[in-house]
Amino acid sequence: MNDELKGEVTRGARALVVYPQMRGRGDLDTEARLEEAKGLALAIGLVVAEAMAIPIREPRAGTLFGEGQIQNISVACTLNEAELIIVDGSLSAIQQRNLEEKLKRKVIDRTGLILEIFGERAATAEGRLQVELAHLDYQAGRLVRSWTHLERQRGGFGFLGGPGETQIEADRRMIRDRMGKIRRELEQVRRTRGLHRDRREKAPWPIVALVGYTNAGKSTLFNYLTGAEVMAEDLLFATLDPTMRAIRLPAVEKAILSDTVGFISDLPTQLVAAFRATLEEVNAADVILHVRDIHNPDTESQKRQVLEVLADLGVIAGEGENDDGEGAAPAIPIIEVWNKWDLLTPTQAADLRDVMAQRPDEVIVPVSARTGMGCDFLLETVGATLTSDAKVYTFVIPAADGQRLAFLHARGEVLSEEDAGEGDEGPLLRVQVRLAERELGRFSAL
Repeated sequence: MNDELKGEVTRGARALVVYPQMRGRGDLDTEARLEEAKGLALAIGLVVAEAMAIPIREPRAGTLFGEGQIQNISVACTLNEAELIIVDGSLSAIQQRNLEEKLKRKVIDRTGLILEIFGERAATAEGRLQVELAHLDYQAGRLVRSWTHLERQRGGFGFLGGPGETQIEADRRMIRDRMGKIRRELEQVRRTRGLHRDRREKAPWPIVALVGYTNAGKSTLFNYLTGAEVMAEDLLFATLDPTMRAIRLPAVEKAILSDTVGFISDLPTQLVAAFRATLEEVNAADVILHVRDIHNPDTESQKRQVLEVLADLGVIAGEGENDDGEGAAPAIPIIEVWNKWDLLTPTQAADLRDVMAQRPDEVIVPVSARTGMGCDFLLETVGATLTSDAKVYTFVIPAADGQRLAFLHARGEVLSEEDAGEGDEGPLLRVQVRLAERELGRFSAL
């Protein structure tokens, strides 16, 4: 490593964002991709001095970019006084090292940047373990330069560095041993969460999960509906650890609302695997609220990214997997929440209402999580969805069976409750309740 690169780059550093525009790549358009990359940099406290797209016809094995393009990047760094270069794509270890040697500046790729954000934001012990595992997986195939998560003064994993950090040279055997230990710890966490999920299945309340692209407004909506104070900033990945709170719904006494990590295009494969356990909470949901930033020009592309992840998790069928061949069919009811409606112009709002009218089979609710517009109707819609297949049943239950009685009151709509005489276990109650079919199965298992 050159002497010029031995110093650490800290928060507040000036960064040049470079998006390698590959031929045939069709996720977000170039402008949207640059905005997203700038958002990632801002989320870790960097100052974006300039953002530029560079067309790549044939990727160079050693540097990704051609010599002329590298010279242009160097000039842009000099003009903008940038001390860090963020390549919004994947770099091999050799490419990263060669670029740093040629540009005389620290270089970080998209995966490293996202890992750094996750390293700072993960709050729970499980979140820290998952991020550390992802970081080690990323570093295992690279020349390890710094490894700071054994001793550090702040969050993050040392890609950007920070004051007071101790740099530790780690060999690959050490990394493998540590990864094995983390996997064992995570397996224990998964078993524990599985027990918690089993208890929730038997306990009283249905679960409503918020999912969506990062920065779509999930945490703002979560805070409005629950009165909680979850971190809700205009930053990518403001929420990393799942948070749950109780809410009241029409026709349902209580439900649990769960906020989840936001999805993003080209999420590093290490993080998809590492955070699978966290996202598995979505599989336990009775209803999914897919929160979309409907004001974002790339909202349709973002929707596709989210549905691909949900299909990967088995929450919905993948493209072409259902019987009618019409694409993804949800196994769990999904309500599309079109957030940030208050930012639309009257013309945009009218156009989107026309779109809603053309999609009568989908449940779509326009809201503004910031102002509360549409949130009451959203709660009504969730309640109606939870009870859409409900039928009226009559059960005779021992009056002392508090668990089953609590379940019926929480998961169904109790229509009547009267004395039914005496039984072997004491006084009996005859309970008439409107109950959804899935809740009937859960009640029978109690």
